[in-house]
Amino acid sequence: MAYLKTVLLSKAEEDLIHNRSLECLKDVGVRIDSESVLELLEKKGASVDYEKSNAKISEKMINEALETTPKEITLHGRNPKNNLKIPVSSYPYSVTNGTAVFVLDNDTGEYRDSTRQDMGDIAKLVDGLDGVDYLWPALSATDMPACTQTLHELWIMMQNSSKHFQGDAVHGAHNAEAQIELASLIVGGKEALKKRPIISMIVCPLAPLSFEKGAIEAQVEFARAGIPIVSLSMTIGALSAPITVAGMMLTTNAENLASIVITQAAEEGAPHIYAAESSPMNLATGNINYDAPEFGLIQCGMAQMAKRYNLPAFCGDFSGFRIGSDQRETLFEHLAPAFAAASHTDIVGGLGTIDDAKGICFKQMLVDSYTWEFCREYLKPIDITDEKLALDAIKQVGPRGNFLIHPHTLKYLRNELITWDKEKYDFLTMEKEEQKEEAGKIVKRILKDHHVKPLGEAIIQKGDDLIKAYEKKYA
Repeated sequence: MAYLKTVLLSKAEEDLIHNRSLECLKDVGVRIDSESVLELLEKKGASVDYEKSNAKISEKMINEALETTPKEITLHGRNPKNNLKIPVSSYPYSVTNGTAVFVLDNDTGEYRDSTRQDMGDIAKLVDGLDGVDYLWPALSATDMPACTQTLHELWIMMQNSSKHFQGDAVHGAHNAEAQIELASLIVGGKEALKKRPIISMIVCPLAPLSFEKGAIEAQVEFARAGIPIVSLSMTIGALSAPITVAGMMLTTNAENLASIVITQAAEEGAPHIYAAESSPMNLATGNINYDAPEFGLIQCGMAQMAKRYNLPAFCGDFSGFRIGSDQRETLFEHLAPAFAAASHTDIVGGLGTIDDAKGICFKQMLVDSYTWEFCREYLKPIDITDEKLALDAIKQVGPRGNFLIHPHTLKYLRNELITWDKEKYDFLTMEKEEQKEEAGKIVKRILKDHHVKPLGEAIIQKGDDLIKAYEKKYA
């Protein structure tokens, strides 16, 4: 089976990144602001300095963790038809971005703080789009208490979508336990959730080479519950990583390996996804630079490293042409993500984002979903077999012959070649202002007409009560 694949690193370069990562974790170690996690690693053989909150991790620990990390996992949907098996056999799965705090209002065009209601709407929109496979909480419930925002994100989005949900672990073990309880209500208990995890969790290392107390203690709880961990390294070159592309790759790889060790120390065999969203700093503004060509190259290299370890990979970022834009305006911004998507990562993210991922636009989500449906056709596998090579047909037709009515042509006429969806193609090629107006209409139609099977009232009440009790205890 042939498929388009971008290769950035040679085998020797992969080896060098791996070996220097081992050296980094052995000699420099990682800072972990949790005594309980330091103790967990010490029991597994790490050299721990409690005064400096530092753990130095040996090659043996890394090899053992890589050995026990599952090579195949399933991100389960609330509806089993939306289950996602990893590794992918063709194009990557797609997901929204995470926890933006602003939304571009679909009706008024106002750029404002996001709300719990917006979260429900974006979940329903994503559920109705074929080009988005699952949900990272694209928006934050900024109108809810900070201590319960992650709970509201999980609960409202699971009610409005039947697809897999990928949350954020930031508020500590007690918050992780509450999220586990909520998800368990939907599937029928904690043991059922362990067998069919309908949620996974992003846990970002705090670059460079450190793990914040709340997030890492939450990671341990999620790992023990069988919830897939996504170790999303977000190093920033010249700020929290070396300015060189190679240096950013080394830091990213080392952080992922350390995170995998922690997951396996918590629960041997717990599912874990290698992930990267590292980028250079914008030297003019100091912001993370998602438009940098190096961004896509790093994603591509990290996808190769994940596959070197036979690990599930979330190392690609995709965003379609901006709503109402001329393709020439965004051509260079999307060359690098295109290469990253072709690196055979299992997941690409970033759909629907605006303003350097600080905001979400409903119309942009639609554009990105449609654009990704078209782009992923280029990543489909192609059969290279004697049957498909069709030498017998060529012999029968001969020089200057015509294949139009040959049986081989008729056999594959309807399923071999790509046929674009005319309605979506026409939408993506509209003039700027017309596209904006039409996008708004399509979004409204989906929100009005698309229906998600509701959770039972008793389950919803239990979840609401759990969140209220949590808020009363921790607010």
